[in-house]
Amino acid sequence: MKASAPTIDDANPGAAPQSGRRPHERFDDELVMDLERDQFVAETSRPVPRAELGRRATIALWALRVFVVLVSLMVIYTFFYQLR
Repeated sequence: MKASAPTIDDANPGAAPQSGRRPHERFDDELVMDLERDQFVAETSRPVPRAELGRRATIALWALRVFVVLVSLMVIYTFFYQLR
């Protein structure tokens, strides 16, 4: 018989679950499931704070944006060129 791993450290019952989530986050998720439809919409329409990215990630995202714009321009040019 295989025993399942506990989600909370048995030596420290106040410790966070192993999934990396704090206990109150899990509790908040469970509360969301019991909300009425209008309450759920109001709860999920709250804005999420902007992610704090490092310099490398920001540069990579800007490079991706430039790449997408250039490829889009190439596709549009090719489409109109082939119409002739």
